[in-house]
Amino acid sequence: MSEAPVAQFWFAATALPEHIDELGHVNNKVYVAWAEEAGVRHWRAFATPAEQAQYVWVAARFEMDFLRETKLGETLRVETWLGELRGARFDRHVRILGADGKERARAKTTWALLDAVKRRPARVPIELAERFARTVC
Repeated sequence: MSEAPVAQFWFAATALPEHIDELGHVNNKVYVAWAEEAGVRHWRAFATPAEQAQYVWVAARFEMDFLRETKLGETLRVETWLGELRGARFDRHVRILGADGKERARAKTTWALLDAVKRRPARVPIELAERFARTVC
């Protein structure tokens, strides 16, 4: 998985009691949920209301490495940036960092753009792709 030169978008997440598994740390499925949330939040922060009405993104693939445990109450930084565009698909990278700056998890995901009404794949318009890829929010 590639390293991010600069995250295009990030948000803070806190390990809550419902995130903790029988081993006493954040369950891996929560990291997956945070990675998905990064993509959704980035799109909503970037896209215009008209674009959000016209298109919807769906996660098509997740590849995730779980590197370190996170304990109850820890605050994390969930960072994301875009990778390669392929027709209706964009790769997205996610890095989840602890307050100590160490990676807790990282992911490479693939998202497909759908026409919101037809629910069919839609080729990402080049002007949208260029604007989205260079925007930092």
